[in-house]
Amino acid sequence: MRDNHGRTSPVEHGFPHLETVRASLTALFRRLTADGIRAYAASITPAEAAFGPAEDLHLGAHRVASAVVRALRLPDARMVVSFRPMQDAATVELAAGPEYFVEVNDRFRVHRRDLAAALAHEVTHVLLHRLDLGFPATADNEILTDTAAAFLGSGWLLLDAYREDALTHQKLGYLTPEEFGYVLARRARFFGEDPAPWFTSPQAYEAYVRGHALAGREELRAPLAAAARAQRRRYARARRAGAAPARGAAYRFGRDGDGELRVSFPCPVCGQWLRVPAGGGVLRVRCGLCRTVLECDT
Repeated sequence: MRDNHGRTSPVEHGFPHLETVRASLTALFRRLTADGIRAYAASITPAEAAFGPAEDLHLGAHRVASAVVRALRLPDARMVVSFRPMQDAATVELAAGPEYFVEVNDRFRVHRRDLAAALAHEVTHVLLHRLDLGFPATADNEILTDTAAAFLGSGWLLLDAYREDALTHQKLGYLTPEEFGYVLARRARFFGEDPAPWFTSPQAYEAYVRGHALAGREELRAPLAAAARAQRRRYARARRAGAAPARGAAYRFGRDGDGELRVSFPCPVCGQWLRVPAGGGVLRVRCGLCRTVLECDT
């Protein structure tokens, strides 16, 4: 595959897991509720994740692990971090707790700046295990884990670990860089947070910009009032015809038992599908799941 400059790259790009990402966000809101999600307003800071060059390896690893635990609101979870040669970046042994054993790839003995990123994914596995939240398929569950890490305040570290140049190709996690950017943009929308200043990797920042652009376009789709004029016209034609919208459209029509036409569309924050009367003009719609208030023109 090729990167965004046309060069051959082993790193997957784009948005191949987008439907699973959206389903993950909806599942997270359903499990934690909007109030529970808002408890994660404070992301882990760059200072908390930093690893000094003179810092003791094992003491530093446990300090950083504790910072990730606090960011993910697991105060009674203790991470025991060890290093060994392995193919994966890290693994965690899931049990009843409160002690969890995390094994980290030996390469992080040297490349310590990305240790917090590897730990962020594994500690999120612990959080989801405790919440009893997961998908049946292993691949989908890993997407859920990265999505939860990014939306709950520690996953920006995973995106910042993405670096790509003529000599180096590194990416941690299972989301593409752009998908990490997309989830972080949705978090930014929900919490009013801008993670852009935290990125030390130029490639990570670029991926965030691309993900942010997609999330922004989703906030400009009909029947949202901010939709572009061309989208509004297509929406109005489909509504008058009572026909199925064009393929890829983010809305669908249906009638109630009394024959009233309604439109359904996904909340651009949590992905929950909302259903309101169609043709009612401008109205404010409050998502019952994430409580976001949306300006619509149905």
